[in-house]
Amino acid sequence: MSPPLIDIASVQRWRKLFIAAGLFALLAWTALVKAQPQLEHPVEHLGLIAIMVCVLGRAWCSLYIGGRKKQEIVTSGPYSLCRNPLYVFSFIGAFGIGAQTGSLTVGATFAVACWIVFRIVASREESFLTSAFGDTYRSYVVRTPRFVPNLRLWRDEAELSVRPAFFLRTVRDGLVFLLALPVFEGLEHLQNLGWLDALIALP
Repeated sequence: MSPPLIDIASVQRWRKLFIAAGLFALLAWTALVKAQPQLEHPVEHLGLIAIMVCVLGRAWCSLYIGGRKKQEIVTSGPYSLCRNPLYVFSFIGAFGIGAQTGSLTVGATFAVACWIVFRIVASREESFLTSAFGDTYRSYVVRTPRFVPNLRLWRDEAELSVRPAFFLRTVRDGLVFLLALPVFEGLEHLQNLGWLDALIALP
């Protein structure tokens, strides 16, 4: 008997809930962390680059997936390299958010936390896709890694059918990562005013 289809909309709601809870916990933690002065600005600049890579990468992926995740298996472009390129770029963006503290350690912690959340979400999505598409999806799973891109697998389409609304929504969602800049600048300002006590300096 085939396994019941998973409500992928429910999966997406859980994903957002996990992310919100995780961000709240990480923000509470980073309020107690101070960057080492000699690394602070270079790490912040590296983080900004990571955020821009995230925004552009997610937009690139949206040109291919275009809201078709539940209707067909997309296997070209970034989806030929790994099965979840949108999530991979989100890992990069999560590092960029954490790096706005000026700490590589915090950046790495944010990236790992993001990976944990999306690994759970990806597993649930894979159950849905296996139920919906059977051997077609199983074949894709066998030849394509979940997260780590394999550049040797690259294949592309001669042309794409793009859904502008989905593309613009993905860009808009990606720009949320830029909110890390004022948030962490605000935390740093509160620390400088003495309203928040940093308990530890991390590289």
